[in-house]
Amino acid sequence: MHLVLSRLPFMAAAFLMILPSAASAQIAEPVHVKSGLLSGVSGLDPAVRIFKGVPFAAPPIGDLRWKEPQSVPSWKGIRKADHFGSRPMQPPIYGDMVWRSEGISEDCLYLNVWTPAKSGKERLPVLVYFYGGGFVAGDSSEPRYDGESMARKGIVAVTVNYRLGIFGFFAHPELTQESPHHASGNYGLLDQNAALAWVRQNIAAFGGDPKKVTIAGESAGSFSVSAQMASPLSKHLIAGAIGESGAMMGPTLAAQPREQVEKNGVAFAKEVGTASLAALRAMSAQQITDAVKSNPFRFSLTIDGYFLPKSPLAIYKAGEQAHVPLLAGWNAEESGAGAVLGKESATPEGFARAMRALYGTRADEALKVYSASSNAEAKASATALASDRFIGYGTWKWTDLHGKTSGKPVYRYLYAHPRPREGGAYHSVEIEYALGNLPLNQRYVWTDDDRKVSTTMQTYFANFIKTSSPIGPGLPDWPAINRGPAVNVMHLDINSAALLDHDRVHYLFLDKIYADRH
Repeated sequence: MHLVLSRLPFMAAAFLMILPSAASAQIAEPVHVKSGLLSGVSGLDPAVRIFKGVPFAAPPIGDLRWKEPQSVPSWKGIRKADHFGSRPMQPPIYGDMVWRSEGISEDCLYLNVWTPAKSGKERLPVLVYFYGGGFVAGDSSEPRYDGESMARKGIVAVTVNYRLGIFGFFAHPELTQESPHHASGNYGLLDQNAALAWVRQNIAAFGGDPKKVTIAGESAGSFSVSAQMASPLSKHLIAGAIGESGAMMGPTLAAQPREQVEKNGVAFAKEVGTASLAALRAMSAQQITDAVKSNPFRFSLTIDGYFLPKSPLAIYKAGEQAHVPLLAGWNAEESGAGAVLGKESATPEGFARAMRALYGTRADEALKVYSASSNAEAKASATALASDRFIGYGTWKWTDLHGKTSGKPVYRYLYAHPRPREGGAYHSVEIEYALGNLPLNQRYVWTDDDRKVSTTMQTYFANFIKTSSPIGPGLPDWPAINRGPAVNVMHLDINSAALLDHDRVHYLFLDKIYADRH
């Protein structure tokens, strides 16, 4: 046991003790995908087989930098899928990201598969998960996204790498000119589309059902889910969708018109002293990364006329998105009060001054919606508004519009349980709970309450992936928001319950504020 644990820095010994002592039947190897043969490795649970670092597109290097993903070259013999592929190029940004990949490279278009299937004929439901990180950081090897726990619930789980930052979202007139689609930017989103196409073509070999694919993600991954649902390139590849904290409907990470993003690209080229696209492609990946490290968020998603023929908001308003069931929500404290208060105090007077600075002549209207009659209420309202401005409003708009135009059920949640030693349900804290990966994060001493919340949330997610509904035996009932006269939101906590939505007035107010931007 000691030798096993020494190779598993993210695992708790107690977690290993619950696994079966004898190996279960596994899918026959090698597995044949379009590009060749693959052999995987056993999971901690011997009934799960893992295929790591599987290429789903050609390396986007050299002349393929800033081009849509190309087909995977075939290989001869059996390729060992026993280690994670390189993570995408990115500067160090977020301190909570833990890598299991061996390095960083522009050659990063790999995915990972966890399968509990005993044969390629099982047709199990599939989860494809996109990581978060603001489209500038992240990697599919992160332990919090590990797919083994979902696989133990009878699901084929897939995590996907996609290009980030300038490598994933750089637009330039020369790129648009050379593109057969007269588009540039959105390479990271096109990578995700290529992964979904790979899953459609190959997942049956791992025992998955290519027609029962649920896409999911957190933060930028959730924005990605809303984008893939909107894109005519992807919407036919999706059977369901899960979004955790984010959608392309609000002010955060908003897609910009292609011409605007192209101007940004031209300005960047001048700053680094390059006269042509060829010269930019001649720069090393590290040179490119270093050139943008002072502002890694510089390059936005693009309404490029190809992946996104128009704004996501317009697509959802017209009902042109994928008509699939959606489960989405956000956390109780996505952002802190300081994001609204600035230098003002958390008092009714300080909050009122902050609101006047933000909303001018509409401040009185805002103060009726986000009231502050005491210091405690001022802090709570500032926190709520900061969370709504950052993530809540955009995710609400996504669920609201999809519920109105898709004809499919929409389930909304509010995650409210903090991690141990943390005072709030902050941005991203729900990931390990949702995917059943508490044992993989040893920064915290997890309690029975944490495990209860994780079991509840993961079971809801697993039910949705399998049946298109989170509802199941032993769980509190979770009504869809668009299937009845009342809007009920599932509050995920130690004692989870579906409660009436009393915060709609917040989003209706912000809807007026952001109307001009739409």
